[in-house]
Amino acid sequence: MWLFSSGITLMDVIMRILAVLIIVFLILPLHECAHGWVASKLGDPTAKLTGRLTLNPLVHFDPLGALGILLFSFGWAKPVPVNASNFKNPRRDMAITAAAGPISNLLAAVFGGLLANFFALFNFGAASVWIGTFFSYYIVLNIGIAVFNLIPIAPLDGFRIAEAFIPEKFLISYYKYYNIITLSVFLLLFLGVLTIPLVFLENIIYNFVMWLTSLPFAFFA
Repeated sequence: MWLFSSGITLMDVIMRILAVLIIVFLILPLHECAHGWVASKLGDPTAKLTGRLTLNPLVHFDPLGALGILLFSFGWAKPVPVNASNFKNPRRDMAITAAAGPISNLLAAVFGGLLANFFALFNFGAASVWIGTFFSYYIVLNIGIAVFNLIPIAPLDGFRIAEAFIPEKFLISYYKYYNIITLSVFLLLFLGVLTIPLVFLENIIYNFVMWLTSLPFAFFA
């Protein structure tokens, strides 16, 4: 979902920018803090020792990652440092730590869905459209970040998750061609080749989140 899509209105631009600001200054810090918190629970205190186990947005802010969210609906913050040697089971625990980030975005999307359904119970006049548009962008952005991070290429979270299931002999081959594979995937992303499968997955998750979060309000319909 691009910022300057055809037919976009001023309201869309304002609500999208507001959603992006919430994502950058609240949700991305939550994403990174989730990595650090889970890592600390699994035995690695690196995030805490380096001052990254915090929700302070200035500590996690990455300007390029924030711009990516504004323009392309996916982006990043400064990665929280993790030392896998502190884990009892490095590959497994690293995968769990990596998964914490995308899971935090999905939970944030669910929270947004609950709020969207709650506000839909009331009639705020014209403001209802603004509120609905904001939450749509907010939910879509969270899902987009989660899906993007689950792509199984380094340095994204998806690779650390997949790494736990990839045989060692294949990992060696992957590391050998790491730069080529990573550049190729990002080139495909830039050219839009992966847009259809990624958007398809995002739509499935979005529809599920909206269905799930509508259940508690079904009695008020």
